[in-house]
Amino acid sequence: MASLRALECLVAVADSGSITQAALLLHSSQPAVSHQLASLERETRTVLLRREPRGVTLTPAGRAAVADARRAVEAAASAVRSARAAGQAAGGVLRLACAQSLTVPLLAAVIRHWHRRYPEVAITLRESTAMDEALGLVDSDEVDVAVLTAPAAGRFTVTAIAEEEIVLAAPADHLLAGQSAVRLEDLDGVPLVHFSPDNGLSTWLDESFARAGVHPETVMRTSVTAAAPQLAAAGLGIAVCPVSAVSHGFPGAVRSFSPRWVRQLVAVTSAEPDPLAARFIGDLRGHGMRVPRGVRAQLTQDGPPAGTPHPAP
Repeated sequence: MASLRALECLVAVADSGSITQAALLLHSSQPAVSHQLASLERETRTVLLRREPRGVTLTPAGRAAVADARRAVEAAASAVRSARAAGQAAGGVLRLACAQSLTVPLLAAVIRHWHRRYPEVAITLRESTAMDEALGLVDSDEVDVAVLTAPAAGRFTVTAIAEEEIVLAAPADHLLAGQSAVRLEDLDGVPLVHFSPDNGLSTWLDESFARAGVHPETVMRTSVTAAAPQLAAAGLGIAVCPVSAVSHGFPGAVRSFSPRWVRQLVAVTSAEPDPLAARFIGDLRGHGMRVPRGVRAQLTQDGPPAGTPHPAP
């Protein structure tokens, strides 16, 4: 296969009309350029140049080859520029995956900031309700960064970025809405809007309830994380969900648990983050989790500090 250097020599000769001038353009010697051109002619099995008293001209085969040679040289230069830009976190493609409920409260503002500050970086986003699915995307190199709850220890590189509170969502007139904070044992026998098995929160909550010896009564299930608190507010029961699932203007009541229940949010990469991913992860940590003001006002400040988790897997 023809080398990129040989193609560069052909383009330089075509542009300058002289092997001597081509050598100057390429910061090379005339014998070196002649050697590359001879190698290219052996590869193509045809004459590409005619030596004339005042320089060289391209044969029909040379003219046919130089167009593709020019594109190859330009593509190689573009590849170097793209790699350099990505290495300097100023360009390239950043492929993200995240838990469905984290898109708006955690990622949206950072992505908007990147669109403005780093317009040469193309960002793609895939949402998921299953941790195993998101981790599989990282493992298969389909995404660069997955933003999730902390996975079990394994082969991935995990960077802590924020904490998120687990809260109770209920109709405004529900008995539990009258409490400033709710104990997990208060949920025993209470009608619950639960999550479908395809949503990772389903198993996670079931394990949490089992450890606490609590048995809510599941009245319906939903796959959509943000739908659970809305269904609870509509009078179908209560919901236990991440605070990120509770939207601005939520019509029901939101209460903290006592002790306060939090989960760790992390950025997962297959190895140490490259400069582009590392900068994005740093911005996520700086931004943190944003809770709508109206929701935050409903949450009690009593109980242990945010770093004290409720018993959970």
